[in-house]
Amino acid sequence: MELLKPELGLIFWSIIIVLGVFIILRKYAWRPILFALEEREIGISKAIEQANKAKLEMAQLQTNQQDLLNEAREERSKLLRESRDLGDTIIMKAREKATLEGNRIVSDFREQIQNEQKAAIIAIKNEIGTLSVLMAEQILKKELANKEEQIAYIQRLVQQAPKSA
Repeated sequence: MELLKPELGLIFWSIIIVLGVFIILRKYAWRPILFALEEREIGISKAIEQANKAKLEMAQLQTNQQDLLNEAREERSKLLRESRDLGDTIIMKAREKATLEGNRIVSDFREQIQNEQKAAIIAIKNEIGTLSVLMAEQILKKELANKEEQIAYIQRLVQQAPKSA
């Protein structure tokens, strides 16, 4: 049991060795270890800070990207709407122009038909007049073939003629 009971000299040297190791460790090991731990802590906090900044930047970039995407969608919708409106306007103008041109052509044809109709009526009247004169001449020649008939006809016309004062 003597091994379990330490002697005073052993305790003294053990304390001096532990204190010496403690001083040496404090001077040469703890400061670098504490400095390294402190640097690591600072590095970790900076990394966390940078990660947070990066996270915020990513969120901001995503927001910007979403804004740009929404803006592009709106611009596309606007362009489609404008092109649709422009197409409708062009179609409407073309229809109006075609309607006006068609109305003008119909009006010109109606005028031409009326002119041709008037010309035809005048030609028919002239033809009827010519035929009437020819028929009257033929009838008068036949009726007034002799002199007695001519004198009787002239007397009849004179009697029917209005009397002037």
